[in-house]
Amino acid sequence: MTVQRRALLAASLATPSLALAQGAWPERPVRIIVPWPPGGSTDVLARLMAEQLHARLGQSFQIENRPGAGGNIGTDAIAKATPDGYTMGPITVSGWSINQFLFARMPFDADRDLQPISMHWTLPNVLAVSAAHCPATTLAEFIEWGKARRNGVSFGSPGVGTTAHLSGSHFCQRTGLDGQHVPFRGAAQIIPALLSGDLTFEIGNLASYVPTIQEGRIRGIAVTSAERWPTLPNIPTMQQAGFDFVVESWCAFAFPAGVPAPILARASQAMQAVAADPAVKDRFLRAGAQAVSSTPEAAWERARSERPMWQEMVRVSGARME
Repeated sequence: MTVQRRALLAASLATPSLALAQGAWPERPVRIIVPWPPGGSTDVLARLMAEQLHARLGQSFQIENRPGAGGNIGTDAIAKATPDGYTMGPITVSGWSINQFLFARMPFDADRDLQPISMHWTLPNVLAVSAAHCPATTLAEFIEWGKARRNGVSFGSPGVGTTAHLSGSHFCQRTGLDGQHVPFRGAAQIIPALLSGDLTFEIGNLASYVPTIQEGRIRGIAVTSAERWPTLPNIPTMQQAGFDFVVESWCAFAFPAGVPAPILARASQAMQAVAADPAVKDRFLRAGAQAVSSTPEAAWERARSERPMWQEMVRVSGARME
């Protein structure tokens, strides 16, 4: 038998086995650990993905919220799970690119312990204020109003070192605002504090604020994306409002490292199919995010390329967690 014929025979035998292995997953419910509280953008968009994966793969994808420590608690649970394809989770830019510079000790090593599956979403942050307690309608008016406040301004975030905290700190430092950071456990706590006037503003994930902005109770002053958000075209970008600041929050689903390659490939292909569905894209946009997807390698590339920027923002903010 020639070498070429041996190769063809080997391929014909291997290909069905690979297809069978890929087709076998998932054979039972899959656990999705969300490292953030219910009601926030990561939770809302993870539930949309779970719904779509259930429809496409025929098994249930069950959400389990494990918030705390800037996402580290839930992310560590994913990293230390059995790498059999039955535990996964949406890990935000914090887990991939920020927390390693923020925490004195990390319970996991993203490069060693995690395996990206696909990018999930990107979204800008929005400078949000209470329509009832803040008279400013433009960025310039907000800065002027904030500087005139005797006790300065307070800005909220879902925790120290989150993109909302780093964005708010960066904004106050560059504009000369006397800003006091107030950490919360998530958007479900921040929004009532804004609405009551106990909190001055947040530069937080747009997805958390779309409903209250559309209702008129929260006013969006500016978004941090390079372009205006499609469903909120009246809100300018930070750059259009005169402040040179472009940053996105983003999320990529991950398995623990060591998941078999056929399972990784099938999960990544399923998520790419979800993100390509026009109806899903529309639902994500209405929720305040863009549905995106990628190969596992492209998710790694984004995580690693952004680390120098976030490292500098952590340094400037002075944030540090034990």
